[in-house]
Amino acid sequence: MKQEIQAFNQKDFAPIVQAIGIDIEQTQVRMASSANADMLFHYWKIGHFILYLQKKEGWGSKVIDNLSKAIRSKFPDKKGYSRRNIFYMCQFASAYPLEVLNKIVEVDSLLQNPTLEHVLNQTEELNQLVQQPVALIQAADSQSDTFTQQPVAQLGEVSEMLSAIYHSDIRKIEEGFKQSPIVRTNWASHVILMNSKLPLGERYWYITQAVANGWSRNVLQMQIETNLFTRQITAKKVSNFSARLPKPQSDLANYLMKDPYIFDMMGQTEAMNERDIEQQLVQSITKYLLEMGSGFAFVAQQKHFEVGDSDFYADLILYNIQLHAYVVVELKATSFKPEYMGQLNFYINVVDDTLRGEHDNKTIGLLLCNGGDKVVAQYALSGYDQPIGVSDYQLSRAIPDNLRSTLPSIEEVEEELVRIIEKQPNYT
Repeated sequence: MKQEIQAFNQKDFAPIVQAIGIDIEQTQVRMASSANADMLFHYWKIGHFILYLQKKEGWGSKVIDNLSKAIRSKFPDKKGYSRRNIFYMCQFASAYPLEVLNKIVEVDSLLQNPTLEHVLNQTEELNQLVQQPVALIQAADSQSDTFTQQPVAQLGEVSEMLSAIYHSDIRKIEEGFKQSPIVRTNWASHVILMNSKLPLGERYWYITQAVANGWSRNVLQMQIETNLFTRQITAKKVSNFSARLPKPQSDLANYLMKDPYIFDMMGQTEAMNERDIEQQLVQSITKYLLEMGSGFAFVAQQKHFEVGDSDFYADLILYNIQLHAYVVVELKATSFKPEYMGQLNFYINVVDDTLRGEHDNKTIGLLLCNGGDKVVAQYALSGYDQPIGVSDYQLSRAIPDNLRSTLPSIEEVEEELVRIIEKQPNYT
C-alpha cells in the first residue's frame, strides 16, 4: 500500500514538478535581467551626479581618482568603483541622457521587422542627436583637485538632482530608463561600445544584434572590429532578391546578406604554425554560422546529390528560420566568374526538388567568391530566375602575412573535412 502511494505521488507530481522547474528557469532569467537593469541604472545615476557637480563646482579629473579611493575605502566589499569604471559611468550618462533614451525606445518600436531602408533611416536619425560632450570630465583640473567629504555625503541626493534635471519624479525616470533597449545588454558590452567611438545609431544597432544573436562581449568586439554594420547595412550588395522573392522575404534576405563575409573565428597565438592554422580552419567550418548571422542553422556540408548517373556535392546547405528557406552556399577560392552562377543555380534546383518542404519558401543561393567585378556579377544574375546573392569573403584578416600563402584553399579544407567525417565510426 505504501509503495502504491509513493508511485502515485511520483506520477501525480511529475507534471507539477516540471512546471515548477520551467517557472524557476524563467524567474532566474527575469531576475538576472532585472539585476542588470538595476546596476546599469545605478551607474547611470552616479555618472549624472559626477557630471552635474563637475559642471556646478568645477570638479577636475583628479577628483575622480579621489572619489574612487573614498568609495572603495568606505565600501571595501563593493566592486566596480575603480577610477576607470567611474569614468565610464560618466561617459555612459553623457552618451544616454533621458531624451536620447526616449528616442531610442521610439526607434526600437519601428524596427521590429528591420529592412535596410528602415535601419539606415533610423540610425542616421539617431546619429544626428546632439549629445553632451564627455570632455567635461577631462577639464578644469586646476579648479578643484582637492577632495572633501561633502560631495560623498551628497551622493544620497542624486535622485533629487536627477528629478530637478529632468523635471520628473525619480520613479518615472527609472521607468523610462529601464524601458530602453540599452538595458538588454551588460556593462562589459557597453564599455566596448563606448570605447568604439561609434555614433549613437550604430551603437544602438550593435546592441540589438548582440541581444538577438546572444553575442558575448568578445564576439561583439570582433563584430565591431570587422565593421559588421558597414558590411551588412551600408554595403552595395549584388543580388536579385527583390526581383525573385516576394516581400517581406526579399527585404529580410537583403537585410541579412553581408559583403564581404569574414571567416576569421579562430583563436590565434604567436606559437601557432602553419599546420595549427590549417587544423583551425578545418575545425572552424561550421562556425561560419556565426558570421552568416541571425537565424541560420547548419544542415549539411559537401551534401551529396545523385542526379541521373552523376554525383554532385554542394559546399554548404543552411536553413534560415526567419526566412523559412534553405540557403545553398557555394564557396570559390578565386574571383567571380559568370559560370559559377550555373553551378549554384543547379544546386538550388536540386535542393528545391529534394529537400524543400510544403511550408518552406523558395531556396536561396549565396555565392561567395574571393573578389571579382560586381558589375559583371550583376549582369550574370539577370539570366537566372532563382534568388541568388553574390558576395566577397575573406578567410582571415588575423593570420600573419608570411603564413597566408601557405594556407589551404577552400576546396582543400573541405576535402580534409570529408576525410575526417568518413573516418568516424558511425559514418555511412
